[in-house]
Amino acid sequence: MAEAWKIVERGGMRDRLGEGTYWSAREQAVYWVDISGHALNRLSLSDGNIARWHMPERIGWVIERRDQPGLVAGLQSGFKLLDLANMKLTPLLSPEPGMPDNRLNDAKADAAGNIWAGTMPVGADQPVGSFYRLGADRSLTKIDSGYAVTNGPAFSPDGKWLYHNSTTEGLIYRYPFADGEAGPRSVFIRIDQPGWGNPDGMTVDSEGGLWVALWGGSRITRFTPEGKVDRHIALPASQITNITFAGPKLDRMFVTSARDGKEDEPHAGALFEVDSGATGLLPNLYAG
Repeated sequence: MAEAWKIVERGGMRDRLGEGTYWSAREQAVYWVDISGHALNRLSLSDGNIARWHMPERIGWVIERRDQPGLVAGLQSGFKLLDLANMKLTPLLSPEPGMPDNRLNDAKADAAGNIWAGTMPVGADQPVGSFYRLGADRSLTKIDSGYAVTNGPAFSPDGKWLYHNSTTEGLIYRYPFADGEAGPRSVFIRIDQPGWGNPDGMTVDSEGGLWVALWGGSRITRFTPEGKVDRHIALPASQITNITFAGPKLDRMFVTSARDGKEDEPHAGALFEVDSGATGLLPNLYAG
């Protein structure tokens, strides 16, 4: 039986900590980052070319701007505007200027063009991370706190739910969501089964299924909109980190992984293309 995955070949290159997958319909390209490698990657689906840009510090994600060219990037020191054409980073704001050992980790934009982003300590060892909303007006609001590792913001297709992970606790939270505002959080899914790992990056499909990358679990798992396990797809690396749907029909899935600490795994740090049998949704863009 054919495997449900294949490796996107990059001349043997592997990411130390692949993360932050993002589909650019504008460029027909998949972006993702190498946090520990201080790099941004871009795969062009039209010709298969891969570009890699060095960054001056850890970078967790990029999101396209809706009404302007360029990207917003989440770096260790804060939110920045990124102009790749001229390789220019312009500071936007720092969510935690008094906490230099924290960094931005994972983010998504909502339909109104706000960015929802989490912070975490570099060592992932203290519950000093928080969850923020960067408004389209460039205001910053703290939504939640007490995270050692924040991950995987995602929105249900109907826009009624915001999902967010506390990775080290194995918890997927759900917040009622309306008009750019999140209500009180509740535990939606608790991942505590032996061998499953911990919830990392997430995305939703067009039917409302929640796809979760499982760090330490060598798999991605789809949960139904009701939070029930639907299916698993095994992958040949233990530290699976992030997921995005891509392509003109949004039926191509790309999944990142990490090599740090798993140098004995030949496929650790690879970018995988996965046959999920599902279709995704277009990502939202930042309106600021």
